[in-house]
Amino acid sequence: MVPAEVPDAEAEPDGLEDRLRRFVTIWSRAIFPATATSLTRPEFERHLLPLARSLRDALHDRIFDATPAHGVGAALVGAHCTDPDALARSLGVVDAYLVLYCGEAADPAGELAADELRSRCARLQATFAAGFAQALRERTLAEQEAIARSALAARGAAEDALHATEARFRAVFEGAAIGIGIADLDGRVLEVNDTLTRMFGGLEHHVRSRNVSEWVHPDDAPQVWRMYKELIRGERDNFRTEKPFFRNDGTVLWTNLTVSLLRDVDGVPQYQLALLEDTTERRLLTLRLRYEATHDALTGLPNRTLFFERLEKALAPARETPKDAAKDEAKSDGAKDGAKSGTKEAGPVPAPRPAARFGLCYLDLDGFKAINDSLGHSAGDRMLVEVADRLQSCATAPGEMVARLGGDEFVALTTGPDTQREVGELAARILGALATPISLDGREFTVRGSIGIVEGKAGESTAAEVLRSADITMYRAKSAGGNRFEHADAEADARAITRHGLTTSLPTALERGEFFIEYQPLVHLADGTVHGAEALVRWSHPTHGVLSPDRFIPLAEHTGLIVPLGRWVLEQSVLQARAWQEELAAGTFAGPVRINVNLSPAQLHHPGLVADTVEVLERIGLPPGSLCLEVTESALIGADEDLLKPLRQLAEMGVDIALDDFGTGYSNLANLRRLPVSVLKLDRSFTQGMQQHPADPVDLKIVEGIVSLAHGLELGVTVEGVETGAQAEHLRRLGCDTAQGWYYARPGPPEMLHTLSMADAV
Repeated sequence: MVPAEVPDAEAEPDGLEDRLRRFVTIWSRAIFPATATSLTRPEFERHLLPLARSLRDALHDRIFDATPAHGVGAALVGAHCTDPDALARSLGVVDAYLVLYCGEAADPAGELAADELRSRCARLQATFAAGFAQALRERTLAEQEAIARSALAARGAAEDALHATEARFRAVFEGAAIGIGIADLDGRVLEVNDTLTRMFGGLEHHVRSRNVSEWVHPDDAPQVWRMYKELIRGERDNFRTEKPFFRNDGTVLWTNLTVSLLRDVDGVPQYQLALLEDTTERRLLTLRLRYEATHDALTGLPNRTLFFERLEKALAPARETPKDAAKDEAKSDGAKDGAKSGTKEAGPVPAPRPAARFGLCYLDLDGFKAINDSLGHSAGDRMLVEVADRLQSCATAPGEMVARLGGDEFVALTTGPDTQREVGELAARILGALATPISLDGREFTVRGSIGIVEGKAGESTAAEVLRSADITMYRAKSAGGNRFEHADAEADARAITRHGLTTSLPTALERGEFFIEYQPLVHLADGTVHGAEALVRWSHPTHGVLSPDRFIPLAEHTGLIVPLGRWVLEQSVLQARAWQEELAAGTFAGPVRINVNLSPAQLHHPGLVADTVEVLERIGLPPGSLCLEVTESALIGADEDLLKPLRQLAEMGVDIALDDFGTGYSNLANLRRLPVSVLKLDRSFTQGMQQHPADPVDLKIVEGIVSLAHGLELGVTVEGVETGAQAEHLRRLGCDTAQGWYYARPGPPEMLHTLSMADAV
């Protein structure tokens, strides 16, 4: 055998060693699968490297001699490459790649023609094959001689080997960590090892004396015994499954079972071999982990995960099995045939199955945060545990369950054909169970809850849709005072979903420029000229169209967006007022020169109100006296000095403050003396009686008194909602200063006021 040495790469010209190694890699890939060597693939390549170098050197010798190839073929046999396929593959590699990768090394000066190189390569292949054949023949003769010498010893060795094999099998059989059992084809247990005996309780005769067919368990998978029968018939060689067994003491043993068929030399089934791995503890751990993953750690109730699984199952439309459908169809066809023939044997057409229904109660405790804040979270947890126990006692009927979604939110689910009645009764039981006070730390607390009920047919809604509707309905019950339940209403849900959609889209609406401002003129009642205009913000929603302030201002106040939105309205309104003043100075506009901007209660509490207002006025260049900020009367009821301070600062600067919706807040009239207001905006409810003829004398007296009071306090009076000329005339006679309403103009773009003011000027 040629030594497996790796010469120093520096002995080769640059790159030639790499080409030689690539040739060796191709050679090893071709013949390694056909070798019987114990060498690894990299070791085999190192063994081939000197053989390849010998072929390359013979290829480039000035005086060609193919003898080295004879030794290469013999060396290949010495490396246990004795398969004829190894010779054929080697010759193919030499023929295809020796000249390609080693030709440059064979003739670096280009003295040999390509034909000469191919001729030398062919002679090397022939010599290679001769050396391989001779070595293989010599090896075969030597092996035959060795076989003959060992034939006599083989018989004794075979007997010893058989004995050793039996001993090893017995050692494996007895000492295996898994249970092993052997039975005949009739199922009689013939042999069991100690492990299997211990798995079944420790008494061997309780296992050995039994038949496999006795180990049926109710939890067996449907296909277990079908596969077993196929194995006994010889239709399969083995099967693997998870199977439980009953022990003699009644406990359950869970196993991974593998059953194999043992055949004789002719392939005829003889025995069955069973291997059993005890998985009982693993299964119990899995069940425990599953329980912990699907149950609330505090209350022990099913959690959100398990509840959604049950809810989705309850909402899935009922599906008939093909067998049931065929049976019903056969009954129906039989009934039809009987009816046609007039026979009495035909039964009635089966009644349709009642549609599956569900009912869901979504419960949220009222005022639970106060318990946590006053007594601590530990007491709150004890209350939740008590609530959970009471809820469980309310849902004990088949098809009912209670779960905790998180915090103080619980759900109760009922299923069946009569959930329209049952879900209401379930909600009433829950509220009744919560009515009994709960004792915590020596104090008694009455728990109240708000419940949203959703009931319907299975298959019509998804679990997420049902839970969303129940959540919305629960908040409707809470808004109605709590400690009650409400049934879901599709229209109310749609409104709530719309409100939610508007709330979530509000922040980006301002960035996208979806808001715009319309202006409604304020008219002098004395001469009918335009005195100013009120800025009214609108939302051009991409889906819902133009929305009035009452649709989105409450949402903006709830989310806090009212502050940046209000600042934007102020800035745009002041810019427009400044533009009107410039047109007035140029003689192209006759008014208005004042702008009224509404302030929400949230803006009043914002610390930057005064600074923002001053910054906008100074930057745009509008005199403070041209701005009037309108504040609703209800926002100032009971206002302390901290709330009135920013309004006083603005009033001292010259900004007018108007008390909007005056007369609707039930405020003490004496408060007018301390409020920094200069204008009263009378609510339209006081002037509606003036639209009829004759005018309501009570309304006339009330407005007359308010105007007298306001003028006595040196306050101007503006009236909203003027819709008729008669109404405007009554207000003028009563001494009101300005008015606005559809009688004069509806809110519109600033160009509309330009036209109106120029008409007044003419």
